[in-house]
Amino acid sequence: MGFRFIAIPGHRVVAHPQSLPSDERLEPELPPLQEAVERAFAGAEFRDVKAKDRVRALLQGDRPPNLGSPGSGFGPSAVFAQPPQDLPALLRLADELESLAKREAGERALVWKCSECNARYAVPVALARSVSIRCERCGTPVELNPQRSLGEESLIDPFLGAVNGARRELAAFFREAMARGWPVLVATEESNS
Repeated sequence: MGFRFIAIPGHRVVAHPQSLPSDERLEPELPPLQEAVERAFAGAEFRDVKAKDRVRALLQGDRPPNLGSPGSGFGPSAVFAQPPQDLPALLRLADELESLAKREAGERALVWKCSECNARYAVPVALARSVSIRCERCGTPVELNPQRSLGEESLIDPFLGAVNGARRELAAFFREAMARGWPVLVATEESNS
């Protein structure tokens, strides 16, 4: 199930089946992998409840969400956090997400792909040098130039880079929404059943 977080001014919130306005809103730039967003909340709490459980309870609980949809493909929204009463709790959640991202970052590696067979090569950042190697699969030369890498990944778990990116993006989003005094809403993807 995909989640979508948005923040808009409180006076612009509308009831379902209307759509929320798109001209004045904040949205975090989250990775397209929904598992990354769910895993980003793992270990984080909001008001003494696991953040992931709170999101699920808001969207699948006894009282269905009744606010406007953030866009096509998404169902109605629910309020995740409302200023000013949720300000301290949401700021603690943002701090917790950032500290989880720092703690779980692990050693980083630069990543390249072979242009012929797409074999992936990773070199720890501390050891990265400009060299050319032959691809182990097809024999094509692969330039391991640090300035031309595809980016960085965690050596332990490449998926962790997306998770930590989601944590940092959500933390910045939560802080900005609370600074503006806007409620944070969450919606889920509509299932095509």
